Amino acid sequence: MSKHLACLLVLPTLAACAPVGQGDEATTGQTVYAPLGDMDDALRPTLYVTNKRGNSLSVVDLETGKESQRIPTCTNPHELALAPNGSLLAVACYGGTTVDIFSTENLERLVSVDLGENARPHGIVWHKESGIIYVTAEGRNSIFSIDADSSDSPELTEFSTGKEGSHMLAVSPDEKTAWTTDLSSKTVTKIDLTGEDQPLSVTVGEEPEGISLAPDGAALWVSARGSNQAFELDPATMEVRNTLATGRFPLRLAIRPQGDVAVTSDLADGGLSVIDLETAKIVRSIAVSSPEEAEERFQVTILWSDDGERIYVAETASDTVAEVDYETGEVLRRLPTGDGGDGMAILDPGSDFFRVGR
Repeated sequence: MSKHLACLLVLPTLAACAPVGQGDEATTGQTVYAPLGDMDDALRPTLYVTNKRGNSLSVVDLETGKESQRIPTCTNPHELALAPNGSLLAVACYGGTTVDIFSTENLERLVSVDLGENARPHGIVWHKESGIIYVTAEGRNSIFSIDADSSDSPELTEFSTGKEGSHMLAVSPDEKTAWTTDLSSKTVTKIDLTGEDQPLSVTVGEEPEGISLAPDGAALWVSARGSNQAFELDPATMEVRNTLATGRFPLRLAIRPQGDVAVTSDLADGGLSVIDLETAKIVRSIAVSSPEEAEERFQVTILWSDDGERIYVAETASDTVAEVDYETGEVLRRLPTGDGGDGMAILDPGSDFFRVGR
């Protein structure tokens, strides 16, 4: 591991041991570094978006609503995750085999972690407690844990799911368990991260993709895009407790930080279905665009603000992120991204420091 990476993982501030930037021209296709300025400027609320067609990362200032920077990444970057102290950003390189780690201070790529042949990393979580990265390797039917601060080189552990198309994942707060949605196998798989038990898989709808664990760990929620359904599962036994009809093609599901509701991203409707988690019922729908606009918008990833007042919806065909007021359902503005904006994360020093899209 580079000394820059080790230092940034340990320190809660961003300036103490950061590498020096190498340029400042905001030109698409070039690596761009903003002037570092003072810490107040460096820690403005920021939205990071991976652009899967543009092979790039956009940095959007949430105060101005403008894209302030764009840098090249790897081929076909999809999901991303922020380190617990906000100093680093990990990008899952779906078009290749690596997880690439960047400094959020100057966007320098610090290390590229290779997961091996055919990995196709996609879903990714940077665990708040341990600082370990968990990522699906869809092409290997597995997930990896990456201990980036364990030694001079990151320590990798691979866990087989035994299923095809392991795409998205959730991880328990105690890091004893992970769950994956397995698109091709039509299953959800429970993985024992202690290595004591074999994976346990259950069939859940058609093409399960979205997944989110309730904040209290008492329920696992999954959306199945091929059958227009959401499911509540018992995280321990994997028994399906409730099945709900959602909008069309619900390829993502995200639980509000307050733990009261979840929303599904219904691509074919251009909208969101809101699920009351106590009653396990759909209580309302939110129009982000419309069924007529759905193809030209092509909404995918969804992300809650830490206070639960805003929902950010990535629209990968129109290269925008819709900012939605949860209470009113109004689209407040559309933020610009690069070509094919998809994965999202917010770095906000005024809240719980960061949130990552699902």
